[in-house]
Amino acid sequence: MPHIDLAFRLTGTQPLPADHAYLLYGAVSRLLPDAHRENGIAIHPIRGRIVGARQMMLAEFSRLTLRVPDDRIADFLPLAGKPLRIGETTLRVGVPEVRPLIPAPALRSRLVTIKIAGADKDPSLLTEPNFQTAARKQLAALGVSDQAELTLPKRRTFRIKHKEVVGYETIIEGLTAEESLSVQEAGLGGRRHMGCGVFEAKT
Repeated sequence: MPHIDLAFRLTGTQPLPADHAYLLYGAVSRLLPDAHRENGIAIHPIRGRIVGARQMMLAEFSRLTLRVPDDRIADFLPLAGKPLRIGETTLRVGVPEVRPLIPAPALRSRLVTIKIAGADKDPSLLTEPNFQTAARKQLAALGVSDQAELTLPKRRTFRIKHKEVVGYETIIEGLTAEESLSVQEAGLGGRRHMGCGVFEAKT
């Protein structure tokens, strides 16, 4: 099923946590309970201006962006006009813009999390080589050639309640148009509701 990005304008004057993935997922789920159960939905992290103390402010380009199947757009339009509570901050959701996914030979995800066998008990197993192997396996399942270049520029973390989740910034280069769309639609790893494994054109 083809996917699109549904990008809602956001307004607000108060800072919000820079590490807001889990809080944003909860906020959207409260407004649209079906989003909590829908595996085909991804929520992009909100972009803004970092102001220190692990806080950020909205900017003109800040959006609430959901990646959804193109036959589900109407299900998410009720978000427009609603207050979105993220931590102690309330934002206002505006009118959305529909953005088609565009094939790009190079894609980037700020953070990909993949379950590595045994890593729950032994975090030392979450090494870059093990992550590379797991990511390659998922890419192969999506029909991506092993000729595509996979790099992990940075190890990153985010918090779910009191738990710190570890993953990697991930860049994939040398993709065909078909491979690029496949990766953008399916993503890599888990927690796509929390912004993980969501790919966009590398700039």
